[in-house]
Amino acid sequence: MDFIGGQWADPAGAEGAIDDRSPADLSLQLGRYPYAAAQVDKAVAAARAARPAPDCVQLVRDIGAVLKKHEEELARAIALDVGKPLWEARTEAQACSAKAAITADEGMKLVSAFPAPGQAGAECRFRPLGVVAVLGPFNFPVHLPNGHILPALACGNAVVFKPSEIAPHAAEIYARCLAEAGVPPGLFNLVQGGPSIGGALAAHADIDGVLFTGSWKVGQAIERACLGQSKLLALEMGGKNAALVLPDADFDKAIYDVLFSAFVSAGQRCTAAARAIVVGPAAAERFARRVAQLATRLAIGHPLDDGVFMGPLASPSALEKFEQGLRATGADVEELLAPRRLAPRGLAGCYVSPSVHLVHRRRGTSYEREELFGPDLAVYPAGSEEEALEIANATDYGLAASVHTASSDTFDRCQRALLCGVVNWNAPTVGASGRLPFGGLKHSGNHRPAALWSTLYCAAPVAVLRGEPALDRKKLAPGIFWVDE
Repeated sequence: MDFIGGQWADPAGAEGAIDDRSPADLSLQLGRYPYAAAQVDKAVAAARAARPAPDCVQLVRDIGAVLKKHEEELARAIALDVGKPLWEARTEAQACSAKAAITADEGMKLVSAFPAPGQAGAECRFRPLGVVAVLGPFNFPVHLPNGHILPALACGNAVVFKPSEIAPHAAEIYARCLAEAGVPPGLFNLVQGGPSIGGALAAHADIDGVLFTGSWKVGQAIERACLGQSKLLALEMGGKNAALVLPDADFDKAIYDVLFSAFVSAGQRCTAAARAIVVGPAAAERFARRVAQLATRLAIGHPLDDGVFMGPLASPSALEKFEQGLRATGADVEELLAPRRLAPRGLAGCYVSPSVHLVHRRRGTSYEREELFGPDLAVYPAGSEEEALEIANATDYGLAASVHTASSDTFDRCQRALLCGVVNWNAPTVGASGRLPFGGLKHSGNHRPAALWSTLYCAAPVAVLRGEPALDRKKLAPGIFWVDE
């Protein structure tokens, strides 16, 4: 069901439908969502015609209050739609209401008018872009789109939201929260569908900005679709993230942080630790075998069950893609822990156990280069800090990294050398502060960081010079001879 112009309705003349089944139990149908390309035009037209809220920032606060009220409902929808354990889904739902306060109290300060220092009558103001498209991912089906939508609304834009076709149910629950909060008709619209709907929305001539979270491949397609159009693109496109473990690090703490980073969300985070780079060949092998040992003890099961750390992958296609990526490990990669398909409680779902590999020699295979988006960790030995940094940067991505060391000087040196937008110290690669910018370099982003800085890509600066209200004939430019009428 779509939400357009303040009304809920299935599209007339549907071209297809999403059969939304829970990856935790494929016999559980969460909903059926018809879609049609004509809905894109309707949604964009409704957004273009929408009247702005009387107080955009207060609207965002109101949305935050409703999201807070429905946190448990949102969390359960997330858990069932993408297989995220309930404890983790609750964290995502809680982040949605928190984003409202961060946007209203802190993010809007970044787009507040300010005077030019030392120049009277000169100032910078900000205006909304107009109508923006938000294209959401499946791994954080509510939190990440919400991180675009609330800043966009706060800055005075209208929004058309196309969620991932893997998570339409969670998106519908989220949209119902915004409707309950009293968003004016057309200011927020939801259209369901697959890649064809997303492509049509991104390329639409009346869209002024595209705010996207997803893969590099899809991000490239969006860029191509928008060639020749003057619209803003804010793209966050994943990572192949590294955790550096230096000789002075607390070994157990580094192992825990990497274990958590690699396998939380079943490895389906753009900041997940895909690579651990350990200085010292003996230390690297010990590290890899210890992570593999602990990974066998992780609790894997239905996302609504108590005590579960890891649920299923988000869909059958996600599981197949993950397994296909693992088949490209190539020579000189030792499999310390092999993945296995699982059926907890006898359920037919998308469950798989973690895998751990020790890379004895780098070959530049697709396994080493490409984001797998599943529970796998590759461990690399390095002979020195310099080699560890070289391995970490030897990727087309540049989103997140962590450095495990007891020395602040060493961390500072590594942080400056790492080509990433997020660099954590003695902490997991996953988890980011909503009060800091979030984004990456190279294939990970296009220099439009989100989180706190998201208001900066939801508003356009306008330079204003104020002149005298009346003509001063003594200040005419040379060569102008003024004659009164």
